[in-house]
Amino acid sequence: MESTANRGPTTFLGAPFTCDYAGAQAVFLGLPFDCGTDPDRIGSRLGPEAIRRASALLETNEPEREDNLVTRLGLVDGGDAPVVASRIEPSFAAIEAAVGAVHAADAIPVTAGGDGAVTLPQLRAGAARHGPLAVLHFDAHTDSYPYEGYNTATTFTRAGEEGLVVPGAVWHVGLRGMTGCANVWNHARQLGFRTITMDEVVEAGIAATATRLRAAVAGRPVYLCWDMDVFDPAAAPGVCDPVWGGLSAREGLALVRGLAGLDIMAVDINTTSPPHDVAGMTALLAASVACQALRLIAGSFTPA
Repeated sequence: MESTANRGPTTFLGAPFTCDYAGAQAVFLGLPFDCGTDPDRIGSRLGPEAIRRASALLETNEPEREDNLVTRLGLVDGGDAPVVASRIEPSFAAIEAAVGAVHAADAIPVTAGGDGAVTLPQLRAGAARHGPLAVLHFDAHTDSYPYEGYNTATTFTRAGEEGLVVPGAVWHVGLRGMTGCANVWNHARQLGFRTITMDEVVEAGIAATATRLRAAVAGRPVYLCWDMDVFDPAAAPGVCDPVWGGLSAREGLALVRGLAGLDIMAVDINTTSPPHDVAGMTALLAASVACQALRLIAGSFTPA
């Protein structure tokens, strides 16, 4: 029987586990925090470990040239931020510090949540390094609701108030379904954010949508925020707030690849909830999104 005595922790794509980011172009971090979409949807705090395990099914060599993704980027796995489940203020501080350390090393954080609340402290860390950010936010929901406090629905409301983002350069993409608060899409627009509904994505097509987004944020540092519920539940059942009518797996991965040429300064993939997943489908798809985003960073795709 093979010995496991000297095995280290499970890491994303088998990358080295270290908190020394010198020489790394990208760093994978887990953010195992959720404050709960509702009492029945707790579980995305388990997302990072599930995504790491699922990544073992992915290959890392480019199919048409001699190039290994992990080696090319010097990718490392920095482990998990030391969050405390459901305790927002200390967890946000821990996330901001963990992501800030990656930025300080001139590397790009690629993170796995956690629910959509983990985005706000990451935006704080990114804006501290780069100034107000352009954001491409792929989600069934705006997360820009007119509520008080910190939760999954107010991430971008607070980000706008704190001046972390450039309002005209924040795009919510994939919106669909009914909402728990009336008129929330218009509220996002009133904050200066741009919206593309799922119906508009379907009408325009994936390639045209990607072209529109590239033109809108070209020349700016771009924060790529990918909520897994932008996918249809048939492709990603294990999410915090599933909404039918979303992207297929093929469409979503093509949309990520279509962002080639942008200055991606952070990648945030959230809301994978293993207790609600089926056969690890969502975790594997989330790992695949992260892998495609890393290929963006590596320059593997030619801009259209």
